[in-house]
Amino acid sequence: MTLEELAGEQQAMGRMETPGSALEEVLSKALTQRSVTVGVYEAAKLLNVDPDNVVLCLLAADDEDDRDVALQIHFTLIQAFCCENDINILRVSNPGRLAELLLLGASGGAEQPPDLHCVLVTNPHASQWKDPALSQLICFCQESRYKDQWVPVINLPER
Repeated sequence: MTLEELAGEQQAMGRMETPGSALEEVLSKALTQRSVTVGVYEAAKLLNVDPDNVVLCLLAADDEDDRDVALQIHFTLIQAFCCENDINILRVSNPGRLAELLLLGASGGAEQPPDLHCVLVTNPHASQWKDPALSQLICFCQESRYKDQWVPVINLPER
């Protein structure tokens, strides 16, 4: 899909979502399709085994996490791997809201994942996504790279 086609689709829909609300929509759909991997260690394992299936990498950290040297080293390695494998990366500045979205979508009795710093969204094995929100996020990442912003920072809308 070209940028022109995407812009035409968004005009036809009559609205253009913010990257934060597009990310919310992508996460809710990915949770229902069970195509979300949560955690730095789990993400690293998946990236090692099946990087071609990953469509989006989210790195979430707040001000306190920015001082965690070990976490920043993990982020740097994940970012380098994603760039090398053409995986779109976003940095989420409000991890509390990301946790809300991911934990609300989890099954009621499931144990909460201990690490929400890295989230991968993968393609469902059945077919490629034809999701306008995902297309918008990919377009946002590409536009950011053109502006030399390799890991754009977005805010998820508060509810």
